[in-house]
Amino acid sequence: MNRAKGGPDAGRNKRALRGRAGRMQGGRGSGRASSGAVRLWGRHAVEAALKNPERQHRKLWATREGVASLDGELPSDFPVEWAQPLDLARLVARDAPHQGLVLECEPLPELFLDEVLDGDPARPLVVLDQVTDPHNVGAILRSAAAFNACAILTQDRHAPPESGVVAKSASGALEVVPWVRVVNLSRALEEVAEAGYWRIGLAGEARDTLAEALPAGPVALVLGAEGEGMRHNVQQHCDALARLPISEAMESLNVSNAAAIALYAVATRG
Repeated sequence: MNRAKGGPDAGRNKRALRGRAGRMQGGRGSGRASSGAVRLWGRHAVEAALKNPERQHRKLWATREGVASLDGELPSDFPVEWAQPLDLARLVARDAPHQGLVLECEPLPELFLDEVLDGDPARPLVVLDQVTDPHNVGAILRSAAAFNACAILTQDRHAPPESGVVAKSASGALEVVPWVRVVNLSRALEEVAEAGYWRIGLAGEARDTLAEALPAGPVALVLGAEGEGMRHNVQQHCDALARLPISEAMESLNVSNAAAIALYAVATRG
């Protein structure tokens, strides 16, 4: 299985299902990562975590059918406890579709903002202001992976922790898309501007559509929570506000749907 990031040894490690510990260094303004162990479930989330060399794993609870469904082989010394589906159901959220796999692991290493701002300028940055629903954040991670975003950026106090719900909704993207947590989102947006990104806040009341507001260079898409939208201070740190051209019959879109459409617009801009 491939590493989360490509490299000269990616091909040799294609079938490896063992992660390793590691901590990103440098940068400033990082928020707190999840504390304690993280429990993931479902084939896509667990398989992606097993592929990710930045993950440190503790234990896998699984049915034999669940392990057989994985794309790759577990090392012979990997800590596995065989279990029945009903036993696994007690380890996860109520009615969660575990698909015979529950993995307990360490949170992903802390990541700093300047580590994702020096990459390909064609890759957009997704900034989430007070988007707290883990299903929405997971879905946004999935869209961010699909449209090659460089990272998502959230304020630590106004975003869900790394969790099985986020990972399941992200369908593996939690392990692929860098997630930067900061203490002060407005200050982070200043750093984003210093790195050359044009900060576009999505707002239904904006005059210009997103297509009209998109520049040719690096873009940071800023989305607020449904209903409340972006906080005033976050709006003040945007270079422009833009709206999606949706029908007047609908007041707004789910934030994860809006993020997917906005990312598509960036990917297909002329």
